[in-house]
Amino acid sequence: MPTREEKYKAFRTLHERAGIFLIPNPWNAGSAKILTALGFEALATTSAGYAFNAGRVDSNTSITRDGVLANAKEIVEATHLPVSADLQDGFGRSPESCAETIRLAAQTGLVGGSIEDATGDEREPIYEVDLAVKRVAAAAKAAHDSHFVLTARAENFLHGRPDLKDTIRRLQSFADAGADVVYAPGLPSLEAIKEVCASVSKPVNVLMGLKGATYSVDQIAAAGAKRISVGGALARAALGAFVRAAREVKEKGTFTFAADAIPHADLTAYMADTKRG
Repeated sequence: MPTREEKYKAFRTLHERAGIFLIPNPWNAGSAKILTALGFEALATTSAGYAFNAGRVDSNTSITRDGVLANAKEIVEATHLPVSADLQDGFGRSPESCAETIRLAAQTGLVGGSIEDATGDEREPIYEVDLAVKRVAAAAKAAHDSHFVLTARAENFLHGRPDLKDTIRRLQSFADAGADVVYAPGLPSLEAIKEVCASVSKPVNVLMGLKGATYSVDQIAAAGAKRISVGGALARAALGAFVRAAREVKEKGTFTFAADAIPHADLTAYMADTKRG
């Protein structure tokens, strides 16, 4: 198993080399082992996947920093790959709260993580820009002191504020404040992705797996992005299959779903050997 420092260097290399890379999102140790075995180069946790797995909703008031970091630690220990984490809004309004979250995340073995500018308050869903930048600056200092790749997220498009100009201004300010990667989930078009990528100086993460238009890896690479994540989409896909199967049993009294289920032996092999492809 590589050391945390070796994982950190590998993660930085992925961002520095030419071309795009995929960073899918496991929600527990088992899904991390499967994604590792399938040959991905890095993984990222998902707050939504973790919340659903824990029987909670994905919100700042329903999941805690301790719970998120415990889930991340299980994922880190299940794989030899670099792991980045969805760290919500840093679990606190103040810049120091964000910095402390980064320091604690690094101690779990994580080599990266994201801080978003969403407040969790429906009345004021996005942090005012000056405070948002101060939060990123504090997180960036803690990240760089800890050998940790910081991703700064601008959440306008997920919270009813489809303002591309403001989103780009925020991402530019986050990059200037020290973020290593910038990320605006929910961008509405390939043209918007291109505009974001052309407007910032740092690598851009693009989220796929939401409803609506879908783009290929090649299209997103051509738009200028560095990496692609899928957030809670893999967890939702798995839970969708679970719900369809359970409904078949309850409503129809049949069990045809089993024909599409992954064989027990295959899952056993994935759990036993993360190098299996």
